[in-house]
Amino acid sequence: MDIRQLFFKLRSYTPIPLLVLLLITADPGIASYLSGIMLMVLGEMIRMWGVAHAGGATRTRNVGANMLVTSGPFARMRNPLYIGNALIYIGVVFLAGGKLTWILVALGFCFLQYGLIVSLEEGKLVELFGVEYEFYRRYVPRWIPRLAPWNWSIPQKPDWKDAWRNEKHTRINLLVSIVVFAIIGLL
Repeated sequence: MDIRQLFFKLRSYTPIPLLVLLLITADPGIASYLSGIMLMVLGEMIRMWGVAHAGGATRTRNVGANMLVTSGPFARMRNPLYIGNALIYIGVVFLAGGKLTWILVALGFCFLQYGLIVSLEEGKLVELFGVEYEFYRRYVPRWIPRLAPWNWSIPQKPDWKDAWRNEKHTRINLLVSIVVFAIIGLL
């Protein structure tokens, strides 16, 4: 198995070692804790917006797509869910005290993991959608959002109910993290 496929399949579990290390070394203060919550909420809002447009297909263990999603946050950047995840990871680092070393570790982890995963996914999208994806990729940045949405995006009505349902586990994980680090801060 290609390392990119391994990271893709295990992407829900790969942050666990970082979380364990943060739990062991946590020294949260009120300012870093509240900053962490804000970053996590922002990350989850970006994820919800993306899932509302892409649907539950983003929760699959197989690389692929049944359609090219170019609306909502995907009209501004190609990987909004991963940007949302990175904000959530950095938010957890802030819950744990926001030490620069851990921020850099979390960012390095995100660059490694999502760099590998996006490389795999983009290859598959080229295979599935060909010129259509190449055209989209040419005008919509991978990571840094466009200020204005791409004007060739295909309007798609977001399904917020479906996004809310599909993001249930993410919200539970965020809430557990917030509570656990609050308890650590009180001890």
